[in-house]
Amino acid sequence: MKIAMCQTRPVLMDVTANVENTIDHINMCKEKGADLIVFPELALTGYFVGLGYHEVALTMDSAHIRRIAAATKGTAAVVGFIEESRSMNFYNAALVAVDGEIQFAYRKLNLPNYGVFEEKKFFSTGKHIRIFRLQGLNIAVFICNDLWHPSLPYLGITQKADVFLTLFNSSEGSMADEFSNIESWEIINRFYSRIFGIYNICVNRVGEEGPAAVRCLSAKNGETDFPDAFRLPELKKKYHFWGGSEIINPYGHAVYKAVQNEEDMVMGAISKDMLRRKKILLPYLKNDDPYFTFRELGRILYTQGDSRK
Repeated sequence: MKIAMCQTRPVLMDVTANVENTIDHINMCKEKGADLIVFPELALTGYFVGLGYHEVALTMDSAHIRRIAAATKGTAAVVGFIEESRSMNFYNAALVAVDGEIQFAYRKLNLPNYGVFEEKKFFSTGKHIRIFRLQGLNIAVFICNDLWHPSLPYLGITQKADVFLTLFNSSEGSMADEFSNIESWEIINRFYSRIFGIYNICVNRVGEEGPAAVRCLSAKNGETDFPDAFRLPELKKKYHFWGGSEIINPYGHAVYKAVQNEEDMVMGAISKDMLRRKKILLPYLKNDDPYFTFRELGRILYTQGDSRK
């Protein structure tokens, strides 16, 4: 299977420009023979949307989403965006479209709410780990902080995932100075590939967002102006998204890697035969028993009394 990683530079709060850029990339990658095209987290909006999240959200039947899906005729794509549900909940989501048809939107489960991250303030939490099948492979979608919660990748594996798609927005300096996002992501990406014996396709973005991007929300659809509480919070510094998208093979080795700090599009091939060889040589999960995990969780969560005493 041929994979295209599209390491883009989203324009903050400009959905139309980002949609056009996404469709251009899909068409270009399709011409190059890509079977699956992967974009970063929030590729249609940028990351620091603040309280303007509802201004840039898209419903699954919106014209923008339908256009992106239509562009996947003859290929497949996964694209990060903000989804507005029918019940007017908002999600950090990833559109999955295959051969011109919308499959589903994966909704991020592990929403950060610390440091510069305020996702839990704005977004609802997803409810499911979703798998889709493409060219004989089971593919699980995750968004950024989902991989920092080990139970979520495990739930993908219990559904026989062969490939992880990890969409993220990682910037330098967004955590403490003692903490390197670049180093941490390299460790995490390789860990899951090596332990679970899967391909991990990890797509980050580039560009910067900071005070110059701050704006006030305008009224729309007949609404009155929003109060001051609905101004985008001013960012105290510029945050640089470093890119470095990569494909990690089942042995934990980076076999394709994009440049850092620049837009890039990298094509790479993944092999079902390599997945098979890894399972034969290093069958870490052969005796894994999810029913045991289920029973133990039941005992831990619902048994009367505290078993730790």
